[in-house]
Amino acid sequence: MILEKAAQHERWSVMSDKDISRPSRAEAENAVRVLLSWIGEDVERAGLGSTPARVVSAYSDWFAGYAADPNEVLGSSFQKVKDYNRIVTLCGIEFASHCEHHIAPFVGQIHVAYLPDQRLAGVSKLVRVVEALTKRLQVQERLTAQIANCIDETLKPRGVAVVVEAQHQCMTTRGVNKTNVKMVTNEMLGAFQTDERIREEFLSVIARVAN
Repeated sequence: MILEKAAQHERWSVMSDKDISRPSRAEAENAVRVLLSWIGEDVERAGLGSTPARVVSAYSDWFAGYAADPNEVLGSSFQKVKDYNRIVTLCGIEFASHCEHHIAPFVGQIHVAYLPDQRLAGVSKLVRVVEALTKRLQVQERLTAQIANCIDETLKPRGVAVVVEAQHQCMTTRGVNKTNVKMVTNEMLGAFQTDERIREEFLSVIARVAN
């Protein structure tokens, strides 16, 4: 059990405010000033006076997911399944995350489904799982798998499906500079992986909502 908890902590990288290795806010603001100087800006000019504080505040929002354990978020709200045994689907959960390679945003929609066994989750809890995992430095492929695995581990359903569609600004605003390119990733577990009928039902729901 102790090893299990340690592995879970490592997997989700939950950061505590008491983490002694975490820099202070003042140090973080100074790091922003260094970057502004590096790009050739005058950090003393009037327009930039509050920029370091604003950037650090923005980071606190964009990366708030480090302070949340998605398993605990989802595990705090279940109800037992009685008569419902069909797919539960949430379509079009909008999100913004940041790629770990350039700290550039990638933005899009996430579609989540599960086939209940013993437990049903509160709808808002599923959305909060998405928020906890998107508000971190990510790569889209890992994000897709993490959402699916969290639902699978916590709810223990008969199957889980996750599809993520996103545009990456590390590609649209730099590098190859190609706009209107959407990356699509998916993770299918349990019945969604083994039963083509169930998988197609989920994908058809996404297609109908998109149209």
